Amino acid sequence: MPTVFVRDEMDAEEFRKKAKEMVDYIADYLENIRDRRPLSSVKPGYLRELIPDEAPRDPESWNDVFRDIERVIMPGVSALNSSEIARFRTK
Repeated sequence: MPTVFVRDEMDAEEFRKKAKEMVDYIADYLENIRDRRPLSSVKPGYLRELIPDEAPRDPESWNDVFRDIERVIMPGVSALNSSEIARFRTK
């Protein structure tokens, strides 16, 4: 079995802090969904160019991962709760 080294491990307090940041991010997303594009602005497969072929050997910081959510993940999200989509579904 390979040896796994854990660096800069989060303690419980740091985990709580980061988890609350993520909950705030999600709440802000839902609260401001009208300001986002209702449909994805990227082509299928866009993610392949933005992420490495393999998982990193060394852990990335939480702040880097958190930034990647907006930079990498969110352009591919369709906001199905947006008022634009709701209006389309009721026609």
